[in-house]
Amino acid sequence: MKLFRHGPLGAEKPGLIDASGALRDLSGVVPDIAGAVLGRDSMSRLRALDPASLPLVPAGSRIGACVGAVGNVVCIGLNYSDHAAEAGMKAPGQPIVFNKHNGAISGPNDDVWLAPGSQKLDWEVELGIVIGERAFHVSEAEALEHVAGFCLVNDVSERTYQIEYEGQWTKGKSYPTHCPIGPWLVTPDELGDPQAVDLWLEVNGQRRQTGNTQTMIFGVAQIVSYLSRFMALQPGDVIPTGTPPGVGMGQKPPVFLKAGDVIALGGRGLGEQRQGVIEAPLRR
Repeated sequence: MKLFRHGPLGAEKPGLIDASGALRDLSGVVPDIAGAVLGRDSMSRLRALDPASLPLVPAGSRIGACVGAVGNVVCIGLNYSDHAAEAGMKAPGQPIVFNKHNGAISGPNDDVWLAPGSQKLDWEVELGIVIGERAFHVSEAEALEHVAGFCLVNDVSERTYQIEYEGQWTKGKSYPTHCPIGPWLVTPDELGDPQAVDLWLEVNGQRRQTGNTQTMIFGVAQIVSYLSRFMALQPGDVIPTGTPPGVGMGQKPPVFLKAGDVIALGGRGLGEQRQGVIEAPLRR
């Protein structure tokens, strides 16, 4: 099953994709793709629906972030050994954990904002985990039972803020529009093995990243179990799981995003994203 959200920013409605690929509106069935709707019982009810009974989404509708009311975006850093090598950093012995502010979340095709004075805006294609059931001190064997599905994430990063400023990575990861997610929330049965997902990213039509989740240092079940030792993961939490090599700061010489650039990315079974980079429209 593939779920999505459609409509204007801040007023998205839930949707479902039928077997023919048509976009169907779910707003008469559930209020949003969020919270308790992501639980096992609710997802089973959605799976039992006849998609033909649902109205079609109007053509040209904006596709929003595939999960609403996200409480936490809990990220895993340096989770591909070849990406750690290109960053000049040792592969970690335990997952590196940091947060993106949930205000960074945007739709898969929304513009990415370039902050005033930003010189090192970077891209990162990632597999995202979406939590469906509260996960607290769960074993690796139990972990996938707490996953509602998976999505594509672009972990947009301002490297100056992340690396050159003192403190934690969060401030280099949290600018508005720096966490496009979607287009689809793909259920585990639909995706298949999450450790066999091809990922790719292009900038201005040039391939920059090509990878596969099989080379992750810590797999999906390990990540969910590990995080649940330190926090109670909640339905709707999104966990970007790290990026394969090919990020801008790893190019020789480094290459970073500028206004006018176009980012395209995708993953096997997860759909595709496309973002233009624009100067941030500052509002106070």
